[in-house]
Amino acid sequence: MFIKMKHAIVLVLFFLSMNMSAQNDTSIIRIGLIADIQYCDCDKSGNRYYRNTLQKLVECVDDLNGKEVQFTINLGDLVDRDTPRNIDSVLIRLDKLDAVVYNLTGNHDYGDVQDNDQLYKRLNMPGEYYSFNKGNWHFIMLNTNEIASYANVKGTEKDVELAEMLQKIKDQKRPNGASYNGGISKKQMQWLEQELKKSQQDSVNTLIFSHHPLYGIKGLTALNDIEIIDLLSKYPTTVKGVISGHHHAGAFGVYKDIPFITTEGMVETESINAYGIVTIYPDKIELEGKGSTKSRTILLNGN
Repeated sequence: MFIKMKHAIVLVLFFLSMNMSAQNDTSIIRIGLIADIQYCDCDKSGNRYYRNTLQKLVECVDDLNGKEVQFTINLGDLVDRDTPRNIDSVLIRLDKLDAVVYNLTGNHDYGDVQDNDQLYKRLNMPGEYYSFNKGNWHFIMLNTNEIASYANVKGTEKDVELAEMLQKIKDQKRPNGASYNGGISKKQMQWLEQELKKSQQDSVNTLIFSHHPLYGIKGLTALNDIEIIDLLSKYPTTVKGVISGHHHAGAFGVYKDIPFITTEGMVETESINAYGIVTIYPDKIELEGKGSTKSRTILLNGN
């Protein structure tokens, strides 16, 4: 009897150990994903309910804390307009997250902003674009608002680059030259290539985030989207996917084996939320969509 009980205890301890090991598996990365909160103290416009996003954000934060995400990515457009007046209402609620938040700016975030560096500082961004590591993954945060008519570029070298981008779009009769779209500078492009080279040399997987989509959405992609995705496609063994916001309806596309996810915007609809949880496994990336956000799975080829 004693021997049987002893064996039973050993088995229970074994299965408990296996369960705890799975929960603490350092190869699994769990990330919160938020896009286009677009809060302002404004009446609704169409299907955008600006005031309602604060309550949605509270519910999102509570859920992400319960899921014990290791960090959260915010893809930009925290506010809809008048950033100095509205942004604190969003950041106070994001600060309730138990884990760190990595922010990007969106085109709306530059409203009434006179100093871009102060905006980045308020969002705890180490620079207008940046990267960080977690486990065997490298995360690149592109700033597709760097070259844009709304981003305080007038009279600078970036203004010259903007004119060149818009002329090229016009000459090619492409649809993405709208005033709410932006691009990345030659300097940021060089930085991106250096990041990708290093990741490929070190055999590190890379996931890229941006506010503007880079592929698959007519008229809403970054101004120099073609140049960016052509660069990414040169590093297929390291680039495992791109996740963006800006297009509130969401989308998905694949370019030269690189998957491009555009996630849905929180500001849309009166009461349905929109956010997600990205879980990176050794063999796949799963986006678990909440509310109107679609769930998606990206299989990793092991390269």
